[in-house]
Amino acid sequence: MIEQVPDRYSGPNDPEYHSFRRMEFPDMTRPDTILIGPYSPRQRERLESRFVTRLVDTPQQLTSLASDERDACQAVAYHGHSPFGAAEMDALPNLRLIANFGVGYDDIDIEAAKGRDITVTNTPDVLNDDVADLAVGMYLALKRRLIDGDRWVRSGDWTRRGAFPLNAHASGLRVGILGMGRIGKEIADRMAAFKTTLHYQSRQPKQVPADWIYHAEAIELARHVDVLFITVVGGEETRHLVSAEILDAMPDEAIVVNVSRGTVIDEEALIARLQDKRLAGAALDVFANEPDVDLRLCDQENVLLQPHQGSGTVHTREAMGDLQYANLLAFAEGRELPTPVN
Repeated sequence: MIEQVPDRYSGPNDPEYHSFRRMEFPDMTRPDTILIGPYSPRQRERLESRFVTRLVDTPQQLTSLASDERDACQAVAYHGHSPFGAAEMDALPNLRLIANFGVGYDDIDIEAAKGRDITVTNTPDVLNDDVADLAVGMYLALKRRLIDGDRWVRSGDWTRRGAFPLNAHASGLRVGILGMGRIGKEIADRMAAFKTTLHYQSRQPKQVPADWIYHAEAIELARHVDVLFITVVGGEETRHLVSAEILDAMPDEAIVVNVSRGTVIDEEALIARLQDKRLAGAALDVFANEPDVDLRLCDQENVLLQPHQGSGTVHTREAMGDLQYANLLAFAEGRELPTPVN
């Protein structure tokens, strides 16, 4: 008995998707699937009920499996941020599917997968709201010093030292979205309620409200905003897209909010400008070498740090697992994959 998913996934609010039917699958092939990374008990139980599974922590541990186990593997359920490249794929000679847990797939070598006739899927849309909510929450927490205010009360400073120091205004500013994709649009919609002027950059203009201002180049966007939300995809194409030059183009009182990938920002350049007060602050959910965060960021009072938890709610992580499972099940049944990448 397993859960059946719709043939086509139409989003996290699709009632059909969240009211699975249970049915028998008699005499059906149970393709061997290797699970990589930390799965919740519910997710692992469901995967194990449908597929013949093995579990490893990272792609680099695939070679620790017996050769017959690696030869039998047809699909990988991938949940992690370690590199999954040609060498790891070659360890699984009959691999045909990598079902990624997450919308970002920059850790997977897509070109290597294409060359080996391996399809990669991801889990878009289901995490848009949570990431956008966190981005806006980080913005407010940084501008209004919410964490410092909490400490002011808890420590007794309010009694001993009096009123909390004044902080920065958060409404009516010029807001920039670097990468007007699904998540960028959700952030922009939320920030519009703060009486802001919206600017954005993408490869081409998008269908957005007429008063949102398009910039073809990231540096032009940087020159016109007081806060820059970074929502572009990760990978080599966007590595250090937010360069020293772009950071220098921003006003001194501007802040940066990054919920994409740590590699998108030149972290050395960012740290230097935060230390010299050439930027007013940064709110970061992602880092160049996470989870080993540069201690210079930890020492900065004008930086708010989060542990890469943009999609980190129970609801969304389960929805991501549901969509990953939908791709694996479609593969097992020879149906069209809901969310292929390549």
